[in-house]
Amino acid sequence: MRVPELGRVAVYETPGGPFRIESHALRPPLPGEALVKVRMSTICRSDIHSWQGHRPNPCPGLLGHEIVGDIVALGESVTHDMRGDPLAPGDRVTWSEYFIPGANYFTEVLDLPQKSPGVDKYGHMAVTTAPHHHGGFGEYCYILPRSWILRLPPDLSDEEATPINCGVATMIAIIEAAALRIGQTVVIQGLGLLGLYGAAIAKARGARWVIGLDIDPARRERAACFGVDCALDAAADPSALLAEIATQCRPVGPDAVIEVCGAVKAIPLGIDMLRIGGTYVLGGVVNPRSLIEIDANLLLKKMLTLRGVHNYRPRNLVEALDFVVANRRRYPFRELVDGKYALDRVGDAMADAVAQRVLRAAIVP
Repeated sequence: MRVPELGRVAVYETPGGPFRIESHALRPPLPGEALVKVRMSTICRSDIHSWQGHRPNPCPGLLGHEIVGDIVALGESVTHDMRGDPLAPGDRVTWSEYFIPGANYFTEVLDLPQKSPGVDKYGHMAVTTAPHHHGGFGEYCYILPRSWILRLPPDLSDEEATPINCGVATMIAIIEAAALRIGQTVVIQGLGLLGLYGAAIAKARGARWVIGLDIDPARRERAACFGVDCALDAAADPSALLAEIATQCRPVGPDAVIEVCGAVKAIPLGIDMLRIGGTYVLGGVVNPRSLIEIDANLLLKKMLTLRGVHNYRPRNLVEALDFVVANRRRYPFRELVDGKYALDRVGDAMADAVAQRVLRAAIVP
């Protein structure tokens, strides 16, 4: 494929500001890079938080990191994906939401590449930063060196594939951190896309009983299609909630509680409902200064494990793809991307996502 001269991107100048369409030059990919024509990019909650100014993001900003696209050109040394499958122009791919500057102590020793010094994320850079096309809200995106690329199977729809490199891979990492075993019980706080995938993954890992908590009745109703055995109103009286969960998670309460609602006020309740020796995993409180007061004595007396998960390891990306492929007929993943918008309607897509009129809005350039 020929590399075009220009590509359009949707950019915002200041937090909360309107989006405008700009054109920036394209060039052939450098060694270690690939150039992709974007097919779809879905709006993650972190995109919303960045645009709203709740988390630091340079401006003029180019968002979008849940991306699927077709390879236009490959730079030198980019020949195979992370599984070893050959890559060629025209292949439909996804890739890690982040890239790292090179090998370091975090990657080589600590197995935490997502925490490498100098790590950066797609859709988290100013559009003025070369090569300009490094977010999903545009016609093209460069896959930069030290990313992890996966070729996608042809029978997987874009709607099923696009959330894999963020929402699904992150939930794979969160369920792993919860150390769920066959026959255990889990409570998931928040039934957005992350929570629904989390329920499905927990069931695939052998969870006996999955309880979902959310304030939105429509989300609670949808949850049954994704492995949630019982969906409860998160705004109900806390004492009643604790009693109901204890009854359903006999004999001693939930083995694990997972927070993906982004509400810090949910954390003390999650700690209260855990059984002795249980595990609490934080995955949704991504905004700085998310302060909460907890009774630390409960962590000690109940011998709890408290873990945080931010992003994921590269192997979780492979596991996420394999999970979706294996379970796409068991769960209606395609329905979770329920709003599609052209590039010049990014503002409308963001407004609908903020107001939760859609579960996952998709930009389709």
